[in-house]
Amino acid sequence: MAILLAACGDAGGSPAGGSVHRTVVLGRSVQGRPISAVELGNPHAARRVLVVGCVHGDEPAGVAVADALAAGPGPAHADLWVVPVLNPDGMAARTRGNAHGVDLNRNFPAGWRRIDAPGSAHYSGAAPLSEPESAAAARLVRRVRPTVAIWFHQHLTVVDSSQGPSDVQRRFARDVGLPLRALTVYPGSATGWENTVVGQSAFVVELPGGRLPAAAVRRYADAVRRITGS
Repeated sequence: MAILLAACGDAGGSPAGGSVHRTVVLGRSVQGRPISAVELGNPHAARRVLVVGCVHGDEPAGVAVADALAAGPGPAHADLWVVPVLNPDGMAARTRGNAHGVDLNRNFPAGWRRIDAPGSAHYSGAAPLSEPESAAAARLVRRVRPTVAIWFHQHLTVVDSSQGPSDVQRRFARDVGLPLRALTVYPGSATGWENTVVGQSAFVVELPGGRLPAAAVRRYADAVRRITGS
């Protein structure tokens, strides 16, 4: 937590009203891999956008979109935070859960309940935020308080309209060419928790299966940039 708070300050940043483009270490995974975020744009802007590329290690397509955003340019009128990989151990092992076998999207406090047992694909962990990865994401959300947050998953090929800002969801779905459909809200989900903390800001985008072609990566990144106003 100290690393996040120190890096989020003005040290190494920009003068008031200026832009930033910096990498922040949010914490480390179960196996010690760094969990990093890139902040770019205007850190003083009222509009704060969060993008998370990979929550489940076997659903990595959003990482390419996150990397494209992190490469810049930063938005002039928004503070953009990009977390390419929240679950680096799972991505390295190509598993849904983290190195403890916990489904991070069942490990957040809102509506949390014990689901399944260790070894299950949807194991919710021993307690809310029991995992270093979900705890790091929760610290970031509480610190930044995003006005819009997009959490990428796979493989349903849909923008989830079950929660979050409906106007942003409709625009994003139109811009990327995905249908808009309400999905099940599961206990302990990241977006369900975020929406109880900062209001209806967060929603899920379920990408198609497989690796995104370069043109699709550009399309999704451009859709996020339009949300930031850049």
